[in-house]
Amino acid sequence: QVQLVESGGGLVQAGGSLRLSCAASGRLFSILLMAWYRQAPGKQRELVARITNDDRTNYADSVKGRFTISRDNAKNTVYLQMNSLKPEDTAVYYCSVTGPFGTTRGQGTQVTVSS
Repeated sequence: QVQLVESGGGLVQAGGSLRLSCAASGRLFSILLMAWYRQAPGKQRELVARITNDDRTNYADSVKGRFTISRDNAKNTVYLQMNSLKPEDTAVYYCSVTGPFGTTRGQGTQVTVSS
């Protein structure tokens, strides 16, 4: 069983920055893919960014140039550095980890950007 602990969400003014963290523990064996999703009220969940075990990254068009995903394999942790935040970035952010154990998602952390 895999457990994920997310942290770093909060309230920030537009133009500000936040850094989300997600630490994985449990029967990991190996992690192939780590990702961040978000879901705003009344909207579908969307992929924000993902990173493979060989550090290839993909970003949603809406966050390119502002967000950076990274991972620390030694700590089984994935980060999301969010800069130049906009009110439309307000959402619950979830991390996701995929490996031989399947895919596990965290419980989410709220990010609120005020105008």
